[in-house]
Amino acid sequence: MTNHSETTEPSENSEAEDGPTPLCGSAHDPQVTLRTPAELADALPYLLGYRPEDSMVLMALHDRGGRGCFGGRARLGIPANKDDWESAARQLAQGLMAGSERRGARPEQMVAYVCQEPAPGESGRDVMRRLAPLAQLLRTECGRLDVPVIEALCISDARFWSYCCPAEACCPAEGTPMGLPGTSVLAAAATYAGIQVRGSLRELRARLLPWETGAAPEQEIALDRAGMALVPRILDDAFRAQVAEDTLALARRIIERYADATPVPGIHQADLRDDRLLAHDEAAQLILGLQDRLTRDRAAAWMEDAEAGPALRLWRALARRCVGPYSEHAAAPLTLAGWVAWSSGDELEGREALAMALGADPDYLFAALLHRACNEGLDPESIRRCLRTARTERVLEDRSAADAAGTGDRAETEDTADTKDAGPSPLAPDTGHPPTAGTGAPPARRPHGADNPDNPDYTVNRDSTNNTDNRPRRPDATRPRRQEGTRTRRRGTDTTRPGSTRPDGPRTRTRTRTRTAESTDGNSVEKADVRGARTGPEEARSGNSRGERDE
Repeated sequence: MTNHSETTEPSENSEAEDGPTPLCGSAHDPQVTLRTPAELADALPYLLGYRPEDSMVLMALHDRGGRGCFGGRARLGIPANKDDWESAARQLAQGLMAGSERRGARPEQMVAYVCQEPAPGESGRDVMRRLAPLAQLLRTECGRLDVPVIEALCISDARFWSYCCPAEACCPAEGTPMGLPGTSVLAAAATYAGIQVRGSLRELRARLLPWETGAAPEQEIALDRAGMALVPRILDDAFRAQVAEDTLALARRIIERYADATPVPGIHQADLRDDRLLAHDEAAQLILGLQDRLTRDRAAAWMEDAEAGPALRLWRALARRCVGPYSEHAAAPLTLAGWVAWSSGDELEGREALAMALGADPDYLFAALLHRACNEGLDPESIRRCLRTARTERVLEDRSAADAAGTGDRAETEDTADTKDAGPSPLAPDTGHPPTAGTGAPPARRPHGADNPDNPDYTVNRDSTNNTDNRPRRPDATRPRRQEGTRTRRRGTDTTRPGSTRPDGPRTRTRTRTRTAESTDGNSVEKADVRGARTGPEEARSGNSRGERDE
């Protein structure tokens, strides 16, 4: 016997089961042959991974050399209203068939189960009779799909009944007692194969539902305070990013706190420890912060390796804190819990948490997409790759932004130094006012341009159309202008030995290229090149510092 699964689409009372596995195992897989209704009833918890309650289940069978092999399985909760039974039975049968056909393995037969515990004053036999119409609807819907149901069983009050076997000796009217859990051949084979039965869905849900304790009013008050403080900031684009960073930073600290916590025995005790490690105001801030979609998506990246376990514990604890009117807010932590559980290989808790998220908010798109992917048997690795890529891109963007900010600061500092500390232009050094080290201000200059037409050192052209190289001038006419084709660059202020390095100061270098310019009186003036401490035509260089050629 091989364990497989397929599931239907979610409904308000549905809990999806384990994802698909290969239809037939290898020759080394443990195989058990089931021949009687008692063996089929005993196999159900091992096929699902838990003991179903208030459930109707369909198991697909495939013909393998004349022997049936278990295929997919699907489960839905039994609707409380009998008028909904027919649509629920149709949904269950069609969902299982669609999943099987999508994988190219249409089943040849079905096994149907209806499971429910007796209500007060009701016996197991009463349950069997009450659910008989539902079992017949399952058989009818499967028959419409040309897949016969070869066995239909009712399990209630530790007994089972067959709706298909009329033999009193085989299936008595009072039902057949179920064997003790773990004592059958199938139980031994399941243990050998590593298949575990995790109790009931009710026990699993208890870890994700708010606890009715005396702390609930305090938790609700903390949520009220957090809502008034955070919701306006989340809705304001100016503060939304900061709220996201604060939320994720707090979540990261608590995950680290959980990782360092001392282990305790027992599931319930472990959940109590996690609740004690999480303060009310911390939980409220995280619950409200995770209502932002982008923040929730970034939190979903804590899905594997050492982060997954503590993150799953945190999302469970937050779901338990969504008390009172904040039950809808549980959709975000429940979705994260379902995703991390599924990503970690626990498909049962993953599906249950995602179904509960849709119960809290039926329109929660992220939960609906994950639940559908889980039901269709997709590999979560494809989603993990997307989250890893997004996480890597955010890290690179943060580094680029930090580098750009640092480069901008350095560039601004250098530009300021070049502007304030460069001193007079070396095109026409003023011998009467040499540069003064350490002052950071240029020496006094004679008026230039139109105010002093006899000065050959500068040209003023307020009209850019009269410029010989057609380059616009800056409107500020109060500063001396450097001739086009020249560049002055000096670092530091020590000019005692230009071009050298001093122990007590930075290196100073000054370059000027020879250029013939026309002054305002029409005379041609040749400017000298100053390089280091020497001046002369043999030191003149053509072109500017960017490697351009003078024309």
